[in-house]
Amino acid sequence: MRTYMDCLPCFMQQALEAVRMVTDDVPLQERLLRRILSEAAEFSFELPPPVLGRSIHRIVREGTGNPDPYLDAKRRSNELAGELLAQIRDGLEEGTDLFELALRLAIAGNVIDLGAKSGHDASPAAVEAELERALAEPLPRRAVQALRRAVDRAETILYLTDNAGEIVFDRFFIEQFPPGRTTAAVRGGPIINDATMEDAAAVNMAAVADVMSSGTATPGTVLDDCSDEFRARFRAADVVIAKGQGNYETLSETDRPVFFLLRVKCPVLARDTGQAVGRLVIIAPEVEATG
Repeated sequence: MRTYMDCLPCFMQQALEAVRMVTDDVPLQERLLRRILSEAAEFSFELPPPVLGRSIHRIVREGTGNPDPYLDAKRRSNELAGELLAQIRDGLEEGTDLFELALRLAIAGNVIDLGAKSGHDASPAAVEAELERALAEPLPRRAVQALRRAVDRAETILYLTDNAGEIVFDRFFIEQFPPGRTTAAVRGGPIINDATMEDAAAVNMAAVADVMSSGTATPGTVLDDCSDEFRARFRAADVVIAKGQGNYETLSETDRPVFFLLRVKCPVLARDTGQAVGRLVIIAPEVEATG
């Protein structure tokens, strides 16, 4: 997916929030924002939005000397998601379709996103409300069935995670897959609140899947920047499942089938997917509208 002009105000607000979070030094904030504006001015709109996001947050990290500005926020997100999932597990009724429940939670968990459009609420109350809404919202039946069939039949599954916190629900979803077939991929380094190897370890992802890095600290999956090992796994997997907006933006035009699971968070993505802002979306290969 290309970058649209509508993406730029969102990025600038994200940049402002990032520099203010990392430092109280106003002259430094101004210098960083000027560098970011200069970078944005030369950015090609033909590239996907996460490429600009990567540049913005590289400037913030380098300019402040803080290698992982969102570290504390990621840890809090993992703890919150763990608490909410424990409550849901405790309330499970006999006969619950665990695959569909876990699928709903994995998509709804995408609300825990500190890189989304300004004003997006990822507070504990908002996340809990989002999960409750997800349990009642209709899902596209054909897409759910296609994903279930694909997972059941696959010998190898590559699952691309997105954010910290959300990764707790990804792990629960992967628990519902046939054992021993899934590799969960995380970012190659700190970028916004995206999940890294540290987050995978925090939620014990290795108990349900092999874990690997994409090889690049990008808030999405730009294949040309990923490691050779990751690209080989991406091409060879029977099924690829990609979580979140950044993975959709970078992989929506790839030449291999991908299942995309995400929550529509902005009008640009709504226009590109044909879905309303706020919807939980499953985009399944060879399945028409996500309904």
